[in-house]
Amino acid sequence: MSDHEPTRSVVATLLWGVLSAWVPCPKRRTAPWLQRTGAHRSSITEHGSSIQSRLRVNGFTLAELLVSVGVLVVLTLLATQLLNNTATIMTLGHRQMDADSQARELFDRMAIDFAQMIRRSDIDYYLKASTTANDCRLCTRQRGNDQIAFYSTVPGWSAITGGQQGPVSVIGYRINVSGTTLSNRLERLGEALVWNGATSDTRSDGRPASVIFWAPLNPWANLTNNPFDIIGRDVFRFEYYYLLKNGDLSFTPWYATSSVRGLQDVSAIIVDIAVLDPKSRVLLSNSDIAGLAEDLADYSGEAPGGLLAGWRATLDGNTTLPRPALSSVRVYERAFYLSSANL
Repeated sequence: MSDHEPTRSVVATLLWGVLSAWVPCPKRRTAPWLQRTGAHRSSITEHGSSIQSRLRVNGFTLAELLVSVGVLVVLTLLATQLLNNTATIMTLGHRQMDADSQARELFDRMAIDFAQMIRRSDIDYYLKASTTANDCRLCTRQRGNDQIAFYSTVPGWSAITGGQQGPVSVIGYRINVSGTTLSNRLERLGEALVWNGATSDTRSDGRPASVIFWAPLNPWANLTNNPFDIIGRDVFRFEYYYLLKNGDLSFTPWYATSSVRGLQDVSAIIVDIAVLDPKSRVLLSNSDIAGLAEDLADYSGEAPGGLLAGWRATLDGNTTLPRPALSSVRVYERAFYLSSANL
């Protein structure tokens, strides 16, 4: 058996190779319904993969959301700051326009009063000057806020009406210092006079209510509030000086002789005012405003515009009062040229 066993193994191997060559091996086939199910599963798998891929492409990452929120916050802050700055600029602009409007109205009123001033050498005046004169017996070097009064042909207030009232009024300007709510505001006096001999009535100071040019003009003595009007509710500083006909600027209304003589030596009266709007006034007391008016220097020979420049420097250098109030102060200057004197 040992001699024939290798021979049988070789023969068997050869027979199996011949049979394998002549007889085909059946292929493994899959049922049709299993093929369709597999294709459907493949389609579902591909569709799901497509949706997931699309979701991954259209979504935002956490970093992108943080950057977007940060940009939105920055834009919101910028818009808020822009609106606040715009509101501040508009408020300052409105205050500037209100101050300009008030100054313009005041100067227009002064222009009418100065244009109709009675300029005669035989009447008395109440003016700022270095000394008194025979026709300005109450003239003085005024400190702080100035005062001015003169006769004019503009209408004025009078308790006497009808034909007795004359064409002449006493016109004056000064800053109210009563300590009330009217304090530190520019007021205008407009008191109408009656014809000489028309009445025996007297003013509150005992003087006749008629036109008496040769009497010393003291318009502020014992007057009631009736002839007064607040003409500049926000004006707290009032200063004026003269442009003389020789070209000099002076706080005295003459240069030839020590006499007013109907302002013959004066070519123009130059008025400077300082205005503080109501919203800024509430930041200061009456004493603060009065002290600020005293800090603004009197005229002392500066060139045109020099007095206003000095006032602005004083306001900028003030460190005791609130800066918002000081920055709201507006200063103005205007020259009123006088007509020819009626000698």
